[in-house]
Amino acid sequence: MTSKRVLLQGVGDILLERSSRAKHINLSVKPFKGVRVAVPKGVTFDVALNVARAKSTWLKKHMGRMASIEKQILAQQVQPVINRSQARRILVSRLAELARCHGFSYNRVFIRNQKTRWGSCSTQNNINLNIKLVRLPDRLRDYTILHELVHTRIKHHGPAFWSAMASLVSEPKQLDQELNGYWMLLDKSAQELAHQ
Repeated sequence: MTSKRVLLQGVGDILLERSSRAKHINLSVKPFKGVRVAVPKGVTFDVALNVARAKSTWLKKHMGRMASIEKQILAQQVQPVINRSQARRILVSRLAELARCHGFSYNRVFIRNQKTRWGSCSTQNNINLNIKLVRLPDRLRDYTILHELVHTRIKHHGPAFWSAMASLVSEPKQLDQELNGYWMLLDKSAQELAHQ
């Protein structure tokens, strides 16, 4: 048997799946897919199920997080297509405003539809911003723009970078974590799963 679906009390339906690549029992929770337990060769499904039982608190916590992500993905499906010229105006204008307000300068700005990052700053201080930033809450959009502006002066993510960020926004690492929660807006495969 290569896979087996079982009902885990307090968690729900989980998939136990034999994996030739797994060296250890590996639990994962993904949006629209649920709980998967990768079972390596030589380990029985019963042993893997016992591990899942022992981790049920962890699984429930992550399932709650995935339910929230699924809601966000589904909410994005009903949003209209981004108007590229309007998004460009909004982002370029806000970048210029924040740079002027905080004394930053940059070279050129590019607005792109990127699949893995919200923004970047090149060694020549060209700033790339993801068009999908217009779908984020204002505080996260501003955080991302300021993040790239700080990179015009500090090219790494060391203590000096986070200190500079903290002088511009409160709790920058918390905002960074919150921004990571919106990864599904970048990840086309996550959005496609919502339609399956």
